[in-house]
Amino acid sequence: MSGKRQVHLAAHFPGVNNTTVWSDDRAESQIAFSSFEHFARNAERGCFDFLFLAEGLRLREQKGRIHDLDVVGRPATLAILAALAGVTDHIGLVGTLQITFNEPVELAEQLATLDHLSDGRAGWNVVTSSDAFHGANFRRGGFLDHADRYTRAAEFVSLARELWDSWQPDAVVADTSAGRFADRSRIRDVDHHGPQFDVTGTFPVPRSPQRHPVVVQAGDSDEGRDLAARHAEVIFSLHTEFNDARTFYADVTDRLARVGRTEDELLVLPGATFTLGDTAADAEERSRAIRRAQVSPATAIAFLEQVWNRDLSAYDVDGPLPEVEPDVDAETITRGRVRHVRDPRALVQTWRDRAAAEHLSIRDLVIAVSTRGGFIGTPSHIAAEIDRYVQERASDGFVVVPHTNPYGLDEFVDRVVPLLQERGVHRESYDDGATLRQTLGLPGRVLDRQEVSA
Repeated sequence: MSGKRQVHLAAHFPGVNNTTVWSDDRAESQIAFSSFEHFARNAERGCFDFLFLAEGLRLREQKGRIHDLDVVGRPATLAILAALAGVTDHIGLVGTLQITFNEPVELAEQLATLDHLSDGRAGWNVVTSSDAFHGANFRRGGFLDHADRYTRAAEFVSLARELWDSWQPDAVVADTSAGRFADRSRIRDVDHHGPQFDVTGTFPVPRSPQRHPVVVQAGDSDEGRDLAARHAEVIFSLHTEFNDARTFYADVTDRLARVGRTEDELLVLPGATFTLGDTAADAEERSRAIRRAQVSPATAIAFLEQVWNRDLSAYDVDGPLPEVEPDVDAETITRGRVRHVRDPRALVQTWRDRAAAEHLSIRDLVIAVSTRGGFIGTPSHIAAEIDRYVQERASDGFVVVPHTNPYGLDEFVDRVVPLLQERGVHRESYDDGATLRQTLGLPGRVLDRQEVSA
């Protein structure tokens, strides 16, 4: 490897998010293991750090119907990752798993088991929910107030680490006469009493190969950034525009110092789409076609309905924006989606002004405002841009989000990864026996006792 900063790459499995184009001729099942296997093997062929898999606890609804992207199904994250551990050798396996509707001992046990099954390649994307719609799928039927989400998350992660650390590395010993047994003096009972959890007992899983599965976090609020600075080892960021990404990177780095951590303990990986072409013009044309496929007429109307909170199915997607105002007082017609719009009326006026100035139809406007940052261009241009972001500290790499399942990553591995390797900023092979933490270049996690009691 060169002396330059190294590019970290993760691969986000295409699923029910709005970047996936299910109408593509190559699109295959969201359930069949062959889809997951192809995607994971291909990411490993490109020496990616880890595979990233989302989670769905309930099918989203709009106007009382299952959202169109969810009809493909949402299989259980941990079951898929455990199966992928058997058909891969090096790539990390990171799953999104809720802290709101899980319990620490159970989830810590499952993650530690995955870490054993994969020889130390497990990771956990910690997410929260304040959504009663998802909460209705669970026994207690409740959900957390927004203010309590990160309080629970912080205690949950600290307790999980306490559980993982309760077995000393040499707690399991071999004895030729009695077989294998556990040295009770090397296993500490957990006695935790906090505002969110009361846990007393013995954790059932020995210490896993990398001691703690790698913790990933994606919250972007001020509270979310504080949680990441204190607990996360990887941040999955939404900030992809260069200057915005640099600002975010600097912000979370500053927060690390406030909690006694160093910059080498946290990686920032924005999610990024890509469109390749033999020329810049070719790439732009392909990008426009992909965006149009991602925003079907039904998707465009559904997108507006989430802001207007009205049935807009009678409107022509090739016509102007609705003149009717958003219904801010009625119960939401969208269930299971996070609402980020604080002032629908102000946003609608902004959209109307833009649509009028740029002569945009409903569908054109939705394409314009829903397009997130990504890379468009020739393979050499995209490789150079990825390298620039990393060298100039706008990110430590990217979570690559392809638009088709399961073959969408193939072209990136074939055409961009070799150019990054030629630049000396991306590995050409994995280190034998490396854990995910070692692959990411993260230091070994040392449990902070103050963190446990926080």
